[in-house]
Amino acid sequence: MAIPTNIKTLLSGDVVEWARIEFKETWDAEASLKSVCAFANDLDNWGGGYIVIGVEENEGQPVYPLKGVPVDKIDAYQKSILSKCKLIRPAYMPIVEVVDYENKKFIVLWCPGGDSRPYSSPKTMTKDNKERIHYIRKMSSTVEPSNDEEKDLFNLANRIPFDDRVNHQAEMSDLNITLIQNYLKEVKSSLYEKSKTGDFVEVCSDMNIISNLPEYTKPKNVGVMFFSMEPDKFFPYTQIDVVQFPDGLGGNNIIEQTFKGPIQQQLRDALQYIRNTIITEKVVKHPERAEADRFFNYPFAAIEEALSNAVYHRAYDEREPIEVRVENDRIEILSFPGPDRSVTIEGLKSYRVSNRRYRNRRIGDFLKELHLTEGRNTGFKKILDALEANGSPKPEFETDEAHSYFITRLFVHEGFNSVDKDVRPKEPKRSKKGAEKELKKGNERKQAIMDLLIANPTMTQKQLREQLNLTRKQIQTDMKELQEEGILMREGSNRKGHWVIINRN
Repeated sequence: MAIPTNIKTLLSGDVVEWARIEFKETWDAEASLKSVCAFANDLDNWGGGYIVIGVEENEGQPVYPLKGVPVDKIDAYQKSILSKCKLIRPAYMPIVEVVDYENKKFIVLWCPGGDSRPYSSPKTMTKDNKERIHYIRKMSSTVEPSNDEEKDLFNLANRIPFDDRVNHQAEMSDLNITLIQNYLKEVKSSLYEKSKTGDFVEVCSDMNIISNLPEYTKPKNVGVMFFSMEPDKFFPYTQIDVVQFPDGLGGNNIIEQTFKGPIQQQLRDALQYIRNTIITEKVVKHPERAEADRFFNYPFAAIEEALSNAVYHRAYDEREPIEVRVENDRIEILSFPGPDRSVTIEGLKSYRVSNRRYRNRRIGDFLKELHLTEGRNTGFKKILDALEANGSPKPEFETDEAHSYFITRLFVHEGFNSVDKDVRPKEPKRSKKGAEKELKKGNERKQAIMDLLIANPTMTQKQLREQLNLTRKQIQTDMKELQEEGILMREGSNRKGHWVIINRN
């Protein structure tokens, strides 16, 4: 049986986080067994972890040159691993592979999160020891759980994550060998060569995408999501909808594009579509210097991270698609449900989250292998960094008290919403009286908008601009303020709905 990645990837730490890897110079049964137990318990749904034997470590990272395992000890280590892992209760056995790298031998233990947690292992290896501990991982350490953590572990005992459950409606024929081979080749897994000549069921078992019962071989949900041509046949509305509103929410023109298929493919296709049709670069030249300013309406890296996180964290047992709404001044990415309860609304407003439990641990593993996401709460920082580098406004992250939905809201760069500062004429300083006059003009615009909407509630923003000879920004600002003041609201769909004046003073 082979591990689903390669040792070079593990040693780099680029795909699998250091917290999920332990390096051991030799096989230490007592210490290593505790880590096997902790990875199997997988309290935070990280996806388990790996133990690499034959590598000296320093502060959790490999020390070079690599030492490897002496050839004459390989067999003894494997026998010890087999016998000691039998001490874990309930029964659990990691997947063990001997690998060659840089002309040396290494033993890799893949310890995926188990279905029968909580697991316990002996506290010591002495014969008279009777104490057993439900070890867990905290960051990069294996520790004994606190009372509260042990309660959480027991609460998870009968809760296998949805993506890791057996799909009783699917058959092995629903898994596509070409998709599997493409994935294994892309992540440079040692299973790729085996997939070309080996037994199909055995390869799927090695990847842990099917049930392990020989009398009942069925795909798991994660296998169907990634390696079936039509996952929406089993999970309705497993898709990404990109909806554009070129004339604003009240306009008649709506452009919709739906992306289906294996979830990694629909994510890539949706991102490519957004890159090609929505992302725009602007170059502003300055007469006083040679260098021009370059910026995008939206930085692609921020959209990529936000949409990847939506695919990672959405609930696939809910019949709601991921929706990307593209308006004139913003992009909203909506998914269901919201984040874990540990993420507060206040934390979202201040961009500080401490979510340590993930809904789809197996989906996250596959996306990380494909370099489509990272996890570990890095998404917020990557989005913020990309927006700052582009000079874009800060984003908004929204959910409700029930955590029933999650919205990532990215705003267009101000250079795409207004006249360039370098060519905008300087405005004279206004007196207090002048400011009052300007405010009155704003109120007059709002009154004119309301008058037209009362006469024709189905008018679009484009029609309002033409009737009142106003700019798009003026119309959008005034209508947004009217809605925030509780004076104006939209009823019905964007295509067939109409505007309603609620409280006209």
